[in-house]
Amino acid sequence: MDELIKILGLLINATLVATPPLLYAALGSCISERSGVVNIGIEGMMTVGAFVGATLGYFTENPWLSFLCGGLAGAVVALIHAIVCVSYNADQTISGTAINFLAPGLALFVSRILFDGSTDTEPISDAGRLPRMFEGVFPAGSFWNNVLCTHVACYLCFACVLVVWFLFYKTKFGLRLRAVGEHPKACDTLGINVTKTRYICVVLSGFFAGLGGAYVTLATINQFRPIVIVGQGFMAISAVIFGKFTPHGSMMACLLFALCSGVKVLASSYNLVSPNLISMIPYIVTILALVFFVGKARVPAANGKPYIKSK
Repeated sequence: MDELIKILGLLINATLVATPPLLYAALGSCISERSGVVNIGIEGMMTVGAFVGATLGYFTENPWLSFLCGGLAGAVVALIHAIVCVSYNADQTISGTAINFLAPGLALFVSRILFDGSTDTEPISDAGRLPRMFEGVFPAGSFWNNVLCTHVACYLCFACVLVVWFLFYKTKFGLRLRAVGEHPKACDTLGINVTKTRYICVVLSGFFAGLGGAYVTLATINQFRPIVIVGQGFMAISAVIFGKFTPHGSMMACLLFALCSGVKVLASSYNLVSPNLISMIPYIVTILALVFFVGKARVPAANGKPYIKSK
């Protein structure tokens, strides 16, 4: 029984470790998609956020400043996407794909300049990493220590779900945001600035994606590497579709995908199955979720469609 409780605690801990990067990025994707702008570039924005977070964490040893700047770095990349797609009406999927190539390449280029030709940043000291809640309160290795002693930014991501939900459904801006994603022409006739609303939403999506990337390097691991984000941005987008483009639905989907990652970690530690098969679990579940649920999700009517204001 004690062993079962220990395994359950480790599984919950592994799930909580994997959830925040996905959830931050999914919230960002949800905001952008509901405003009518497809943001495939979430992965690239996460990568830039991860690099900036790790770099500032190493040089400043200020985790919260590094975390915030990681989000701002993602927002800057998202601004490029907004300019291309909202102002110049470019194809949103192609723009996002280009960002997924451009942003990681830029991160590696700057890393080589700052770290003597290395694509890996230097490891961050303990002082530069995000702090944990309840550290030292429970005995090491205990169930409650595994479950509750996690990073503060992990708790913060669940609070962000409530904030985004409140923004969507309880504020005037949220009403306009959702309306712009459905009927931008009608919004324009009512005096709502469609371009401004979409700019704000895309930049916010980049900010959240950057926070997700920074969480990886400031909490999950202690440095930036080229493969540190690979796949997580696309899993976050899948979570948004699976969650029917709602913040609370996206959260549940992220928890499911993170649980699969937790099973992967746990199975690897107990050598139950081949590591190569175990690594496939989160991605197989993501594909199955899209296959069986993507048709049931109602996509915002104007999603992916550039709005050209009639003269």
